[in-house]
Amino acid sequence: MLNLIIGVSKYIFLITLALFTLLSFITLTGSRSKGVRFCFFLQSVALYVFHVISGIVIFANTEDITVIAFYIIGLIYFIMFRGLHTVFYEEAYDRGVMNDMCMLLDIGFVMLCRLDYQKAIKQFLIVIVISIVAIIIPVIIRKSRILAHLTYLYCFAGLGFLISVLIVGNITKGAKLFLSFHGFTFQPSEFVKILFVFFLAAFLSKDASFGRIVLSAFFAGLHIIILVISRDLGSALIFFMVYIIMIYIASKHIIYIFAGLSAGGIAAVAGYYLFSHVRIRVQAFLHPYADMNGTSYQISRSLLAIATGGFMGLGLYKGSPNKIPEVEMDFMFSAISHELGAFFAIILIILCASCFISFANIAMRQRDMFYKLIGVGLSITYAVQTVLTIGGAIKFIPSTGVTLPLISYGGSSVLCTIIMFGVFQGISVHAFDDEENEYQQNLEQNNSKSR
Repeated sequence: MLNLIIGVSKYIFLITLALFTLLSFITLTGSRSKGVRFCFFLQSVALYVFHVISGIVIFANTEDITVIAFYIIGLIYFIMFRGLHTVFYEEAYDRGVMNDMCMLLDIGFVMLCRLDYQKAIKQFLIVIVISIVAIIIPVIIRKSRILAHLTYLYCFAGLGFLISVLIVGNITKGAKLFLSFHGFTFQPSEFVKILFVFFLAAFLSKDASFGRIVLSAFFAGLHIIILVISRDLGSALIFFMVYIIMIYIASKHIIYIFAGLSAGGIAAVAGYYLFSHVRIRVQAFLHPYADMNGTSYQISRSLLAIATGGFMGLGLYKGSPNKIPEVEMDFMFSAISHELGAFFAIILIILCASCFISFANIAMRQRDMFYKLIGVGLSITYAVQTVLTIGGAIKFIPSTGVTLPLISYGGSSVLCTIIMFGVFQGISVHAFDDEENEYQQNLEQNNSKSR
């Protein structure tokens, strides 16, 4: 009976995610028609079916009664979180982004429950707490008029966090990543990603002249240099890519992209010779099976897990994803491919692409350059982090040790990613207000002319 449940669940997971992802692209039109509303409704159904079936499968395998409570509370969370946005913001918030966020979170909970149930509970508690903040963020963006004027506060707060990690941070795998306080650990670079985008948006929205860009490069360079000294090279790469794209959008001069990529190439070569762990990761990338019990153990296990999963996967609890070191953080994509299958994993990548396009659409709706740059910066942050994680797992690029947003385990990562989604809802509400004001002004002008 258990094998039947697991076997059937694989197809239900695949069908519900495929339907959900297809509807995500259909709803990208931004239309408020009845057809699009119906698509959002079908997405909700797919989300809840996925949630309930995953709870049944996990309970059938663990026979732990607390799993039922966990999934009932999770269902209540999704209903309330989505419902409160509708109550507070009505038509102004982006339902597509909301649904994508909930589905990605749900996939993460499924895999965390399968890999380490206690970590799943811990992550869920963090999600609940930070979701309260995420609901408030659109109010702050809608009402506040000073966010664009806090330029150097964003900059020096971010630098302060990074310097504190450099001085007193805990060393993990040769890099200083975390601060510890009374048993709690926090990775400040996750939060600084948001501050960095806000700083550049505030700095470049006022003036994108050459002198201004040189000054911005100085401050951006400080962020990246501190990350490199801390050996947090994955975050340094994300900051670097975000900076290049944001200065291009602000200045509209493509030469900055070529100059930045050239400088980045030189820095990558220098990093290879300066840091031994970078050389190890590059060698593991180039020769993943040369030292399967040593330096390339992690990537070789990742590739074997993906290969043995096949197109349809082995099924939840039928594989052995725990053999991959740090699987719940760095290689969650490999675990998904292993037990849920390559088809499921490919559709997940497409869903992440849909989420990025939704972010880009929100950014392009902004009339204010400050909010436009925020949208661009955060969407690039999401895209680069997703590519680095998945690319490292499938040996497309060397592993960088960053997490898959909303899916991998990591309190700092999920906390800051939900804040990021909250910011997108905030600038979506801001764009909606601008559009409504413009509509009302045009309506009044037309009425006055008709008189």
